[in-house]
Amino acid sequence: MRPDEALAWLDAHVDLEATGAPPGRPAAPTLDRIRELVALLGSPERSYPAVHLTGTNGKTSVARMVTTLLAGAGLSVGSYTSPHLARVNERMAWNGEPVDDESLAELLTTVALVEEHLPARPSYFEILTAAALSWFADVAVDVAVVEVGLGGTWDATNVVHGEVAVVTNVSVDHVEYLGPTRAQIATEKAGIVEPGSTLVLGETDPALVPLFLDRGPARVLARGLDFGVRANRPAHGGRLVDLHTPGGEYPGVYLPLHGAHQGDNAAAALAAAEAFLGRPLDPDHVAGAFRAVRSPGRLEVVGHQPLLLLDGAHNVAGARALVTALAEEFPDAPGPSSWGSCGRRSPTRCSRRWTPARPPGSSAAGPRAPGPSTRPPWPRPPSSSGWSWTGSRSWTGSRRRWPGRSP
Repeated sequence: MRPDEALAWLDAHVDLEATGAPPGRPAAPTLDRIRELVALLGSPERSYPAVHLTGTNGKTSVARMVTTLLAGAGLSVGSYTSPHLARVNERMAWNGEPVDDESLAELLTTVALVEEHLPARPSYFEILTAAALSWFADVAVDVAVVEVGLGGTWDATNVVHGEVAVVTNVSVDHVEYLGPTRAQIATEKAGIVEPGSTLVLGETDPALVPLFLDRGPARVLARGLDFGVRANRPAHGGRLVDLHTPGGEYPGVYLPLHGAHQGDNAAAALAAAEAFLGRPLDPDHVAGAFRAVRSPGRLEVVGHQPLLLLDGAHNVAGARALVTALAEEFPDAPGPSSWGSCGRRSPTRCSRRWTPARPPGSSAAGPRAPGPSTRPPWPRPPSSSGWSWTGSRSWTGSRRRWPGRSP
């Protein structure tokens, strides 16, 4: 298939990221479809180990950081993240470079050829997961850095062998799939932890920690005990952080990312990279790798005069982190002026986190009909000091274009 034909074929499959949960009780979760699919493709996931990541917030940023650290250490690294902001190619990358259109079309064509042999039609996410795992085998990666799409236990990515499992945090989100309590959500996320693996645990709630330890990891690195952030302060264009891991101390590390929470993400990523490599990293290598990290759509400055910020906060915990970051790093900017969502997330609960209150003329949008919000004409910011947008990843991606600027 040509690239356009391959994407049209992919888009014809059920995409729960766009449509949300079906009405009523969601279908019983299963890994049968993805297991059968990767088996037909030759079980590519068995060709390499993985660093497997889950958590309510911060997964993609941590995945990008781990990828940069491991690639800088000389490894060939495949990374799989979701959802994408602008193009589906973003989801799968090799040493930080997204798959090209022709290679993606070839991968999707291969999946299409075996689809008729499956007892059930795979989903959009299952197809992309299988395609990414196949591509990583084709290019012979040394390791795959794989972010779950949702939860953990029943996520399509849970066919990989995660030598290192990373849990960033646990908050309430996707309750229609994972359950309404943090304990239920934690139990689902703990499903990626394999017996005998190394667990990098960013969640510190003593009521939730045992749910992860019960999975039987051989080694546990806990935030605040084994790794963490000793100092975290704003710097020009990002943060300056002092990190520590079992491998050592890493003072004065510059992150070109906004928000104190990115320091927490960096600590988890560094601990995960060292755990996979089995050795400490050279401080100069760590500094260089973190300087090179980019995480689009995460408190990203996409315009100046006036200041325009874009963030993917789409749940209450994310909203809280965003407000804290705005207050510390952009004190003269107004609170989030527009909020977009899909599915069952409540704009009211998130907008309560905005402090100070939204300025006159701003809006909170959502929840919208299933699927990404329709892109509106670009309005004038309600304040000469700037404007900030936040919402779901698809909503965020749809707003990454600004007059005179490429996405």
